[in-house]
Amino acid sequence: MGGAVTALRVGVVGAGQISGAYLSTLRRLPNVAVVAVSDLDEARARTAAAATPGARPLALAELLAADDVDLVLNLTIPAAHAEVAHAAIAAGKHVYGEKPLAVTTGQAREVLAAAARAGVRVGCAPDTVLGTGVQTARACLDAGQIGSPIAATAFMVTPGHERWHPAPEFYYLPGGGPLFDMGPYYLTALVTLLGPVRRVAGMAATPRATRTIGSGPRAGAEIDVTVATHVTGVLEHANGALSTLVMSFDVWAARLPHIEVYGTGGSLSVPDPNGFGGAVQIFRAGARDWTPAVEAGGYRGAARGYGVSDLASALTSGTPHRANGEIAYHVLDVMETLLTAADSRHAADVTSSCGRPPAVPFGARPDDPGAGPRPAARSARHGQAQAAHHHS
Repeated sequence: MGGAVTALRVGVVGAGQISGAYLSTLRRLPNVAVVAVSDLDEARARTAAAATPGARPLALAELLAADDVDLVLNLTIPAAHAEVAHAAIAAGKHVYGEKPLAVTTGQAREVLAAAARAGVRVGCAPDTVLGTGVQTARACLDAGQIGSPIAATAFMVTPGHERWHPAPEFYYLPGGGPLFDMGPYYLTALVTLLGPVRRVAGMAATPRATRTIGSGPRAGAEIDVTVATHVTGVLEHANGALSTLVMSFDVWAARLPHIEVYGTGGSLSVPDPNGFGGAVQIFRAGARDWTPAVEAGGYRGAARGYGVSDLASALTSGTPHRANGEIAYHVLDVMETLLTAADSRHAADVTSSCGRPPAVPFGARPDDPGAGPRPAARSARHGQAQAAHHHS
């Protein structure tokens, strides 16, 4: 299944809120083709398939058994991520999932180990870091435009998703909360920019025991909160840089940057990592003001699903894919360790690591195998097997 393919044939599992964004993107990418959609709600699967040329609605067992499905796109709720990933791997399919990779690092290790044994690839959101925003910021850092990185800040604050989501319970169950829901965007960006994290310290709070659904047919209903909804931490990267992180579902308004990186020769303002583009700004030592950075990397016009296309190209060229299981595992490990540190009130070592994903050349297309790193680079399967072995 790792050989060359004209189009990677995708079966989507989970036709909920986020599926529309993926399906819209995948329809316009020539090296992927959605051929099947499955959902516990059969009507929802039929609706999604009808809006996707070439796709048919299937029960999950039928999708997993289908000979024309090469990769399972796992868009289920976090609690089901590991179960669906294992089912896909057991069926001999590659798997690309929404974040987080699993609810716990233990589950994630088992997914990576199973994929390594089966010889299939694991990809995982977010792929937002493949867009021009984070990739241009990375190019500026790698070119030394602000000197050596010393520190960074990352802030994501909101009153909570229950205001707009009609079924928000999973945001307040294990695998949810601001850290596990939104943290992957910010932490994957920080790892892409500064490399892996080796140590964390933090604190967490749950100010409210319940939340009120604000929209949809159940508006006004109360739901229980079982996770921390305000998390703050300090991350020590392997290169010595210190990142300060705040993730919250308890802030009505703030005037905070998304991500900033501070170096010996200046500062770098990074756009929202929950998006693919946005302006990068640089303040150089001795300057009077911030100046815009020229786009210097990333897939232009990218949207959710570009990571699947990047994986398809990597299969064709036999090179690593960028939104891979090794990085997703490390980000999950950082989040889990941060909550452990908050509970213990002591700093904690992050036992995993990962490589920075290969940079995306400016102007590259995700369906162009030439956009990937050279074949001499470590294979994605080897990287995932190494991560699974390191943590087993």
